[in-house]
Amino acid sequence: MKKSEMLEKILEDLKLPGGIEASVVASRDGLVIYSNTVSKEHDENFAAMSATMLGAAETATLELKKGIPERIIVESDKGKIIATGAGQKALLVVLTEPNASLGIILIELAKASEKIREVLG
Repeated sequence: MKKSEMLEKILEDLKLPGGIEASVVASRDGLVIYSNTVSKEHDENFAAMSATMLGAAETATLELKKGIPERIIVESDKGKIIATGAGQKALLVVLTEPNASLGIILIELAKASEKIREVLG
């Protein structure tokens, strides 16, 4: 199975419990590796801005000697953006529905990010 097929399966499985509208696997510098989104024309911006947010959070917590953050969560009345590391080379970002169950999504996100880490090496 090709890497792209494995990433597609991981992102499809991530959506199964419900609540996730879109997901992107991106490089740490914000380039799209694989996406499962409704609007492909926004993938590059979504990935780049999410990588910037996660990078800024990592810089801030390291500067404050609080370690590396596991994830960032941005909440609005229209949904949440959750970004987490997926190894040294990648990150996983999801966009949720407004009333999505955060607990279930965080559990599934951790599993998916580990699988992505394995796929990308």
